[in-house]
Amino acid sequence: MTKTSRAYTNIALIKYWGKADEQYKIPYTGSLSLTLDKFYTDTTVEIIDSEYDQFILDGQIVDNTRISKYLDFVRNEYGFDNHLKIISENHVPTSAGFASSASGYAALAGALNSNLNLGLNQKELSILARNGSGSASRSIYGGFVEWQAGNSNQTSFAIPIDENPKTDLMILSVILNENKKDISSTQGMRLSAATSPFYGEWKNLVNRNLEEIKSAILANDIQKIGEISEHNAMSMHALTISSNPTFTYFSGNTLRVIELVKKLRTSGILAYCTIDAGPNVKIITDKNNIDIVDEYIKNNVESAKTVQAKIGQGLRDID
Repeated sequence: MTKTSRAYTNIALIKYWGKADEQYKIPYTGSLSLTLDKFYTDTTVEIIDSEYDQFILDGQIVDNTRISKYLDFVRNEYGFDNHLKIISENHVPTSAGFASSASGYAALAGALNSNLNLGLNQKELSILARNGSGSASRSIYGGFVEWQAGNSNQTSFAIPIDENPKTDLMILSVILNENKKDISSTQGMRLSAATSPFYGEWKNLVNRNLEEIKSAILANDIQKIGEISEHNAMSMHALTISSNPTFTYFSGNTLRVIELVKKLRTSGILAYCTIDAGPNVKIITDKNNIDIVDEYIKNNVESAKTVQAKIGQGLRDID
């Protein structure tokens, strides 16, 4: 019986921005994320009698070179030569900074493991997912997750910090634009690492932030988690602006939401921003404040759509 694997997106609270090894997607630094319960990908895998793989995304046949190269890697890594039909339903805005590749490749790794009987444990699944998309290594787990950078294919993987945290922390996803971004994450990382004069200090900052945020998570200090996450996100985006040529993922409405969040804080509302490689904003808050934050954003940004998200689960089979 064919099994369907479901993986959820994650939002990096301490960002990954730059690859030391592009082939194996090994990052320059570690990172730490929170898995969300609202955005996810469901994937099944079937062996087919064909000379080619088939990839069906949201009911449409897709010619995807990246997926094909990934499946070639998996065949070589695990010693089989079958071609596969991949069927995915993606419940995430694609290429808009919501980690659609994270849930996509984590779900694909899970479906490959379940349907091809690869017998992988979670560490091995994290490695397999990372070879598709770096951030997918973290979506193997729920809750708070750390991706340890490592220095080789076998030493770069994610580990759970707390998969079932007892916390009121929530995320308000503010969707401003669901279009594909002009500069991919891979392109942006490459340019920032090569040309930003601040990239060396970025690596030092991440190492400090990782220790600081793990202490805040242990203490269930949501305000501190928000403060560290917001500063880390703005520091990452400073790398894009300081690249040569300069670029940014922010839109006018991104800046508008950032200012609104600051105004909320001055009125005593718990709210902090984090933003990945795209214009959309994720607001860190708690269950006592999320409805207030949600209403305030929608009342002040006409085009914004919002989704309230709790902490999500790790990779699982749903059939």
